[in-house]
Amino acid sequence: MVTATSPYQGYVYAYPHKTAYRPLDPRPPLRRVWEGEPMDSLSLYLHIPFCEMRCGFCNLFTRTGAPDELVAAYLDALERQAGAVREALDAALDSASGGAPGALDSASGAAPGAPGGAPGGPVFAVAAVGGGTPTYLSAAELTRLFDLAERTMGVDLRTVPLSVETSPATATADRLAVLAERGTTRISIGVQSFVDAEARAAVRPQRRAEVEAALGRIREAGFETLNLDLIYGIDGQDARSWRHSLDAALAWKPEEIYLYPLYVRPLTGLGRRARDWDDHRLGLYRRGRDHLLAAGYEQVSMRMFRLPDPARTAAPAHTTGYCCQSDGMVGLGCGARSYTSTLHYSHEYAVGTRQVRAIIDDYVRLAPGDFTAANVGFRLGDDERRRRHLIQSLLQAEGLDPAAYRARFGTEATADFGAEFDRLAARGWLETDAAGWPRLTAEGLAHSDAIGPALFSGAVRELMAGYEAR
Repeated sequence: MVTATSPYQGYVYAYPHKTAYRPLDPRPPLRRVWEGEPMDSLSLYLHIPFCEMRCGFCNLFTRTGAPDELVAAYLDALERQAGAVREALDAALDSASGGAPGALDSASGAAPGAPGGAPGGPVFAVAAVGGGTPTYLSAAELTRLFDLAERTMGVDLRTVPLSVETSPATATADRLAVLAERGTTRISIGVQSFVDAEARAAVRPQRRAEVEAALGRIREAGFETLNLDLIYGIDGQDARSWRHSLDAALAWKPEEIYLYPLYVRPLTGLGRRARDWDDHRLGLYRRGRDHLLAAGYEQVSMRMFRLPDPARTAAPAHTTGYCCQSDGMVGLGCGARSYTSTLHYSHEYAVGTRQVRAIIDDYVRLAPGDFTAANVGFRLGDDERRRRHLIQSLLQAEGLDPAAYRARFGTEATADFGAEFDRLAARGWLETDAAGWPRLTAEGLAHSDAIGPALFSGAVRELMAGYEAR
């Protein structure tokens, strides 16, 4: 339990990790996978695996330089997948309601015509488009993507929070106009550094002037929330240049800022440039955290900082009851993952250029019937569900809600994970607040990338260790 000396073991944004997924045999039909699952508050995720360039730190499922005909073929396949998945979700709801016409709404807990879903169908509470770089698509292709989400999946994107990722080179006025018109409430842009030399060192060859111009266009488009991603630990970066990037970001008054430590991962452009710089990264993190807190931001997790509601230029236009610990996610596209209470599944995953291209080439040739079953995934037993709830709660600054845990599992988190809590508390990384919520201390949050992986089950760690990177 947290025996490694490095605070940077791995970024835990989901559990189990995708490298714990394995081919499912037999492949379960999606209508059975989703049968009995609550569908009144789902998340819809659309994955666009294309970028204009590949950053040196990137291990996402994406390829560069995709020709127009491949992008068109990908959108064709995405539409076939969406149709098959929506049919499976409807069939699962119909089965849960006994097949009685008009009974679907009571089965899903949604009223006919509820925001985010078609009458009688699944209800989507949030939506996101990621990648890759979604704005690699042209304005017309983005329009087609949003049409697919609305017409096929049945989600009204103007009534739910919608997040889309972009890049300085692709945040063009015509693309941003489509995003704004179709209801995008949050746009996230990977700046990484406002220092040109640092951007080049991270194999992100962009100039600050290009970044500033893109940010100007984004602000002019009027999105409710702007998020900026910054990276610390880049070669040549020091406390002064890090402060320079932080202040340049703050000049735009973004509603959110994410601070990411640089990771050197296998099969990435920086994979052969690893060195021991843990203390340096941790020092930069603390400087960045303290600077943002002093600027009025609140810390949501190790990486995420946001302006509190009273300081925002406008009140959020949308609220959602979606809960990442317990509600399901429907992922569409090559590289997307889907979550139910007992099965997490996706298509194949890779990082290497040749393997990624091969997977995408196979994906665009799939027929509608090929999308009706889950391919690779991980089945969650009771212990894994509890661990997932624990990890996704504890790595947030607010901590774990003991009442929600008790209501979901019928036991106390302190009883199920007492030994883990004791070890974290002994290191000064865990405390219990006045309301009885276990939560990480400031130093615990700083070590989130060690705490998260240490809470993985032995079975998940074994599968991850046996995964062959490709």
